[in-house]
Amino acid sequence: MARDLTALFDPRSVAVVGASDDPAKYGHAVASQALRAPDRRPVHLVNRRGGTVLGQRAATSLAAVGEPVDLVVISVPGTGFEAAVDDALACGARAIVAITAGFAEAGPAGLVRQRAVADRVREAGAVLVGPNCLGIADNTTELYLASDRFAPGGVALLSQSGNLALELQLRGAPHGLGFSRFVSLGNQADVTLVDLVEDCARHEETAAIAVYAEDFGDGRAFARAAAAAGKPVVLLTAGRGSASARSAQSHTGALTSSADVVAAACRDAGVELVHTPREMTVVLAALAAGRRARTGRRTAVFTDGGGHGAIAADAAEDAGLEVPELAGSTQDRLRGVLWEQSAVGNPVDLAGMGEQRPGSYADTVAGLLAADEVDAVLMTGYFGGYAASEGGLGGGPAGGSALAEGEVRAARDITAHLAAAPKPLVVQSMYPQSPSCRVLAGAGIPVFSATEDAARALAALTARAPAAGIPALPLAAAPLRDPGYHSVRALLASAGVPFPAAREITDEDELLAAAEDFYGPYVLKALHVLHKSDAGGVALNLPDRAALLAAYRQMHARLGAPAYSVEAMADLTGGVELIVGVNRDPRFGPVAMVGLGGVFTETLRDVAFALAPLSAAHAERLLRGLRGAPLLAGARGRPPVDVAAAAAVIERITTVAAAHPEIAELEVNPLLVRSDGALALDGRAVLG
Repeated sequence: MARDLTALFDPRSVAVVGASDDPAKYGHAVASQALRAPDRRPVHLVNRRGGTVLGQRAATSLAAVGEPVDLVVISVPGTGFEAAVDDALACGARAIVAITAGFAEAGPAGLVRQRAVADRVREAGAVLVGPNCLGIADNTTELYLASDRFAPGGVALLSQSGNLALELQLRGAPHGLGFSRFVSLGNQADVTLVDLVEDCARHEETAAIAVYAEDFGDGRAFARAAAAAGKPVVLLTAGRGSASARSAQSHTGALTSSADVVAAACRDAGVELVHTPREMTVVLAALAAGRRARTGRRTAVFTDGGGHGAIAADAAEDAGLEVPELAGSTQDRLRGVLWEQSAVGNPVDLAGMGEQRPGSYADTVAGLLAADEVDAVLMTGYFGGYAASEGGLGGGPAGGSALAEGEVRAARDITAHLAAAPKPLVVQSMYPQSPSCRVLAGAGIPVFSATEDAARALAALTARAPAAGIPALPLAAAPLRDPGYHSVRALLASAGVPFPAAREITDEDELLAAAEDFYGPYVLKALHVLHKSDAGGVALNLPDRAALLAAYRQMHARLGAPAYSVEAMADLTGGVELIVGVNRDPRFGPVAMVGLGGVFTETLRDVAFALAPLSAAHAERLLRGLRGAPLLAGARGRPPVDVAAAAAVIERITTVAAAHPEIAELEVNPLLVRSDGALALDGRAVLG
C-alpha cells in the first residue's frame, strides 16, 4: 500500500536538532532555510547548549520544546543519533529527516545500527528519510529543510547526490525550470525511492519526476511505480558499466550488463533514461513545454543553411527520430512560399531567403505543421541572429533594425501557427538568448544552442511504441536442485518447451543402447563442460551407430567427461538459431535476453533485453527489432521462419526462469526456429 508522507512534506510543525550558529555545520544551513517561512508553521531550533541560534531562542532538547513536533530534522554527531531519534518519537514526531552519516555507507556495523533505527521508527508509525541525506524541500508547502534554495516549478527532484541537484538547478535556470520538491535519498533505510515516486505521482503540483539514483533498492518496484506514475519520469543513474558481466558463466550473463538491464526496465516502464545532467535538463525542458506528438516520430528538419540541416538530420536520426522525404503535396505548398533555390525535400532549406524576407521562417513552419506526414519539426541554424545584432549579442549581417524587427515578427507568427496546429517544435539557434528566440521560449517552444540537445528534446516529445509495462512475477515453483543438463531439459520440457529426443549415457554400452531408441543422424554432447562447442564437446550430424561410437571414443579420450548426451540431430535446413536466456539481476530480478544464437552469439552481440517473464507478443517485438530480423523474415530466397512459434517458446522459457529464484542464469542456445516451428537444441542453468 502507498505510504502516507503528509508529515514529511507538509508537517504541522518542524524542529531542527543540531541547529547551530556555526556556518561550517550543516545544522546551520538547514536551520537557516527552515526559518525562511516562519509564518507557515512553528519552527523549533534545538541545541544542547541552549541560548539563541540565528537570533531565535533554542531549546536544549526536544522535550524542552514543550509541545508535540510533527517533523524532526536530526543533524548531530553519530554517537548521539539514536538518542535523538528516541527523543523525536517520544515527542510525537511522525517524520524524521536524518542528516547524520556513518551508517550503512560505513560498513556492516553501520548497517546493523541503521536497520535497528529504521525498525524503531516503523514500529512507532513514523517515517524516516536517510540517514546520510542532505535534507528535503517542498516549494508548494513552503517547507525548506535543505542547504540550498530551489526555484519553484513543476519538477520533483529525487537525488542521491547533492552536487548533482545543484548542477541541475544551475542548468535548468536558463530554461525556466523549477522544482516542486527536492528529496536527498540518503541510505533509504525506511522511505525508499519507490515510496517517493509514488507520492510525487499523486502530488498535483508535480508535473515531472527527475531521479538520480545509484541504488534503486527494489529496481523492479521502481520501474512499476514509474510506469504507473501517470506523468513523465526521467532517470539519471550511475554504475551502468559491464564489469558485473565479467564473472558470468553463460553467454546470457556475459552479454548482460547493468546498462542493459536499466535500459530495458526504462523502455518497458516508459521512463526517459538519460546519461548526463545536461541531457536530463534538456529532456525536462522539453517536457515542460507539454506539447507532445500524438502519433509517430516523423520529423521535418527546417534550416536556413545546408550544413546545419545536414547535421540536424543526422542528430535527429541518432536520437531515434525519422527524417523521411516530404510528400509531393507538401513540397508543392512550400515551393509556393519559398524561392526557387530553396530545398523542400527534408531537410527544408531556405537557402538565404531568410535575409530577404524573415517572414519565410514562419511561412515554412506553418506549412510543415500542416503536413499530415509530419509529426514534429526541428528548426535549426541562424534564426535569432538578425535580432541578436540589434540586441548587442554579436549576431547578424548588415540589414539593421528592419531584419531584426522582421525576425521578431516571424517569431510571433511561429507561435501563432503552433497554437493553431499544435505539434512538437524545437529550435536550435546560434543565438538562443536573442529577442526573437526569447519570444519562442516565452511561448513554451524549447530553444537550445546545441543541435544534439534540440534533437534529444524533440525525441522526448514524440510518440513511440507503447511501453510494454512491468510484468508480474509468477509464484515461486519447487526449487531446482540438480542443474545438470538433462534435469534442465526436463524442467523446460515440462513447461512445453520442445526438445529433440535425447538420452544421458556414461559408457559405450549405454551409448549403443541409446542409439537404438531413435534413428540417426545423431548428436553427441559432453556434459558438465562449460561452453561445450568451444571445448570440442559437441559432435553433430553423426550418420550412424559406428560414427557415433567413434565420436564418443575420441571425445572421451580428449575430455574425459563423466557423462554424455546422445540426441537426435535436428534438421537445420532453412532454420535460424536464436538464444534465449534469463539472468537474475540483484535489483531488477529476472531479466530476459533474446537474440541471434549459436556459437557466434558473443561475437554478433545482436540481442535485446526485457524484464522477465516475457509475453509472446513482447518476445516477438524484441525479435523483430534485432539487427538480424531480416533473417527471420526470409533473406536471399530463404523461407520466412515461424517467429510466433519462437515467441511462444520464449514465453515458456522466461516464465520458468522467473518462477525459480534459485536459478541465477537459465539459457537455451540455440533455439532453432524454422518455417514449421521452434525447437530447443541445448539448455543450461546456473544456480545462485
